[in-house]
Amino acid sequence: MSERVIAPKNRGFLFLDSHPAGCERLVEDMWQAVPAPSRVPDRAPVALIIGSSAGYGLAATIAGLARAGIRGIGVCFEKAPGRRTGTAGWYRTAATAELAGRHGHDMVFLNGDAFSDEMKNQVAQVLEERFGGRLDYLIYSVAAPRRTDPDTGTTYASVLKPIGEAYSTKTLVFDDEGAGEVREVGTQPAEGDDIEQTVAVMGGTDWERWIDHLAGRGLLADGFTTAALSYIGSALTAEIYRQGTIGAAKSHLEQTARTLDERLGKLVDGRAVTSVNAAAVTQSSTAIPGIALYVGLLRGVLGHAMVPPIGQLTDLWDQLTGVRPLDLDEEGRVRLDTWELAPAVQAAVTERWNTATTGNIAELADLDWFHAEVRRLYGFAVPGIDYAAPVETDIPWPDAVAP
Repeated sequence: MSERVIAPKNRGFLFLDSHPAGCERLVEDMWQAVPAPSRVPDRAPVALIIGSSAGYGLAATIAGLARAGIRGIGVCFEKAPGRRTGTAGWYRTAATAELAGRHGHDMVFLNGDAFSDEMKNQVAQVLEERFGGRLDYLIYSVAAPRRTDPDTGTTYASVLKPIGEAYSTKTLVFDDEGAGEVREVGTQPAEGDDIEQTVAVMGGTDWERWIDHLAGRGLLADGFTTAALSYIGSALTAEIYRQGTIGAAKSHLEQTARTLDERLGKLVDGRAVTSVNAAAVTQSSTAIPGIALYVGLLRGVLGHAMVPPIGQLTDLWDQLTGVRPLDLDEEGRVRLDTWELAPAVQAAVTERWNTATTGNIAELADLDWFHAEVRRLYGFAVPGIDYAAPVETDIPWPDAVAP
């Protein structure tokens, strides 16, 4: 037993510890937010969620379980409790596994490097031995700073940089008391092989490698469907995001989807799409200059009309499983971001962005919500949790025993 009181300690948007009870409550709240299934499939579909412990990938896992009735495998890369607490994703995974078991879903969680062939072999083995050797769905939701190519041993590093010239933007930071401040930050342009390195990490190479590996083992069911989660975003953040190095990687991901869609159609009458999600506060998004300010202003405009990741991924599962028709744009992408990019919404956010200063930001953006959302990523600021009480931190990784 290793109970202790955990106080939030952070460096900007990065917190050094996570709160197990807060992470567990967040997962329970997400599960409760998913509408009951509109129909029960004759056979529970087998799904693989790559990047299952955080952000959109966590939402894909919970919505898949609670809405689509999936069973299968979640893959993530999290740090166990030790001198510090475990990562938030460690505790969220434990909570997700407990809920899945309680509701009768056979869900296995594997912790390791999703880019490695070792993990791909491990997943294939579990599919063969536990799930009848047939996979119906694969959701790819990976955001990582680096990737090692299993064939060459070369390690690539992704960067957040504009392409062509330096970029300056407003951004939002918080002081120790939680007060918001609008600052100007600058970022130097990509140089050398920055673009190629970022594409190698965040593009579609590893997604395609997963499909190749599983297809080579004969594990793709007839009608197999795969979706990679992506983002386009506003013109306000385009220079650092969609038109920057990350945008180049997202374009590669979308081209990979088109290639895979053609191949899977011939191989198993299957399909591949990218799902363009809408803005949210995630551990990845808070690292992007300007995104914090943009999302805070978006919340200020929309309030509770913002659709959280769990709502977005419930929508995606409904489309993938045929509850409602697959709604694709002219480039073959599922668009879950139409509410965010509606012209009236973007006009209102742009007007606030242009006038935002430290003096008026509290009137223009929902700072309390944004600040709390960042803390909730690590299990803090969760209603109903007594943060003065000691909590057990040594939570084990969920075992693979079927319910």
